[in-house]
Amino acid sequence: MVTKQTISIIGATGSMGSAIAKSLAGGNYRLLLKANNREKLEALVADIKNIHPQADVEGAACPRDASWEADIIIAAVPYSAEKEVAERIREVATQKIVISIANPLNETFDGLLTPADTSAAEELQQLLPHSKVVKAFNTSFAANFAQPDFNGQRADAFIAGNDADALETVSEMVQAAGFNPVMAGDLSASRTLEHMQLLLIRLGLQNGYNWHAGWKILH
Repeated sequence: MVTKQTISIIGATGSMGSAIAKSLAGGNYRLLLKANNREKLEALVADIKNIHPQADVEGAACPRDASWEADIIIAAVPYSAEKEVAERIREVATQKIVISIANPLNETFDGLLTPADTSAAEELQQLLPHSKVVKAFNTSFAANFAQPDFNGQRADAFIAGNDADALETVSEMVQAAGFNPVMAGDLSASRTLEHMQLLLIRLGLQNGYNWHAGWKILH
């Protein structure tokens, strides 16, 4: 019997957090969802159970409690909130997988806030030195989770990290969410992945992709 992993999603009622939660609810996972707005959180849990009646999902009172119980922690928060989240979960995130989905975009979407020699994921790893930070889901829009296929092609989801076992675990999660996982390299590859999403956003604004667009490696 395959052991059910527990995933904590911090920022679960945001567009990305809720999309990830809904996409994983049909898999062999226990989901602990954390958000500041209790009413929205309860509505999300009810919505998930309506879609997946057998889903093992519940709201969590605080990020620390949710992370203490979790095997995997998804920081589904903006770049500006990652430091605060790291401070709140640091003690309970030791040796656990922590997924960074954030893109450090500036307000005009013409550049990133991070220096060229680092990334949001690498900064999070520095804040959580005893955790296994993995970059994932940052190159996908929220709308893609409901429809990850484009004309018969499954969208790729790129993954970067320094721990091989953590990368394999996250790869399986990406597949459960409906995407094709692509190993991009160690955590420094996050710099490229974050620029990729900046480019996709700019192309979307330029060409009217309606926030439903994705990357695909053809080979």
